[in-house]
Amino acid sequence: MMLVDSHCHLNYKGLVEDIEGTISRAINANVGYMLSISTKLSDFSSVLATAEAFSNVACTVGIHPHESDSEPQTNVTSLVELTKHPKVLGIGETGLDFYYDNAPREAQEISFRTHIQASRETQLPIIIHTRNADERTIEIINEEQKIGYFPGLIHCFSAGKKLAKCVVDHGMAISLSGIITFKTAEDIRETIKGIPLEYILLETDAPFLAPVPHRGKTNEPAFVTHTAAKAAEIFNIEPELIAEVTTDNFFKLFSKAKRPL
Repeated sequence: MMLVDSHCHLNYKGLVEDIEGTISRAINANVGYMLSISTKLSDFSSVLATAEAFSNVACTVGIHPHESDSEPQTNVTSLVELTKHPKVLGIGETGLDFYYDNAPREAQEISFRTHIQASRETQLPIIIHTRNADERTIEIINEEQKIGYFPGLIHCFSAGKKLAKCVVDHGMAISLSGIITFKTAEDIRETIKGIPLEYILLETDAPFLAPVPHRGKTNEPAFVTHTAAKAAEIFNIEPELIAEVTTDNFFKLFSKAKRPL
């Protein structure tokens, strides 16, 4: 049984200080593949270096919506060029965050659409962060998919049925994090029940959002096992099947990835 952590930040404080141990503990927990997510182009070299150092780690390239005003503005050509590295599997994370509003909403939207264009051009999946921005995220996805198809996913899903339907209608995926284990997440669990399994991935968002029973601690890829167990419970299937399906879904979506033998 192999699991994939489809979204973690291995270059972040809490993980980077013990990267060898982090990777080792993940492998011991049957987490056979990890995708380390870029949030700043200014830090991309460190994200890529970790991916290059481990055969079971790959990465993405992009700018988080929080950083869309503070990072030097990028363009489609620059993003596309960086995706040519064999270890770069996707674009992002990008999107909209109207909860913190750490960057002006206009800057977030401009950056989001730039990343979408890069995803459309490369056909590499876009990793979308959305918080308190469901309606605008839906509008942008619908508008941009009409221009031309791009693959992708909503990471760390914590939204409602309307966004879930939009994503599935466009053949995109939904990634579940440790949030689904939280006592307060009953509404999210109810929404998830209506999503076909073929669209589901698993993630940690480590070092954030550690699942129960590790809530409040530094999260790490090994803990995706707890999210997998809760997902199996939500879908009323065996843990082995949730591992098989979500792993297959990951390698189907991120088709550039080299699946471990």
